[in-house]
Amino acid sequence: MAGLRPGHTIRKIKRAYTRKSKFKSKGYVKAVPHSKIVRFIFGDITRTFTHQLDYISKDDIQVRHNALESARQILTRHLEANLGKNFILLIRGYPHHVVREHKALTGAGADRMSQGMAHAFGKPEGVAVQAHRGKILFSIHVDKNDIDKARAVLQKANSRLPGHWQIAVSEGPKPVTGRQ
Repeated sequence: MAGLRPGHTIRKIKRAYTRKSKFKSKGYVKAVPHSKIVRFIFGDITRTFTHQLDYISKDDIQVRHNALESARQILTRHLEANLGKNFILLIRGYPHHVVREHKALTGAGADRMSQGMAHAFGKPEGVAVQAHRGKILFSIHVDKNDIDKARAVLQKANSRLPGHWQIAVSEGPKPVTGRQ
């Protein structure tokens, strides 16, 4: 088995091809794959912090759930090492878009085996977050003296995620309730 296709194959946001079939059972995705992200809030949610750092998308881009989980692991590991439990990390994007793949044979002799299809519906391979320009993907709540450490930690997520991102700092206590 070849494994996952490269992330650049699903990076662009476009309307998913919708299959129109005379057979009702073939016209929709039957099951949504499980997301690797289970929790969306990390840190000390009982405290109120003075500043918030937002990780904002500069492009319209899709981020696969395993890339988002990889970035989350880096963020939580470095935040706990640098700040202890004095932070709140929120994942603000939810992977809901089903990524489908039509598997065709490749390699020697594949042209005689499989011609492919013009609008193949494909099987669900995973889920992705659709982050349009200006969408906040992560938020970190910290106190004023920890802003530089949190900004450095957010920079580490750049290598795990596709696209271009910016970090915005805002002031004032913000309540943390559920997924925002």
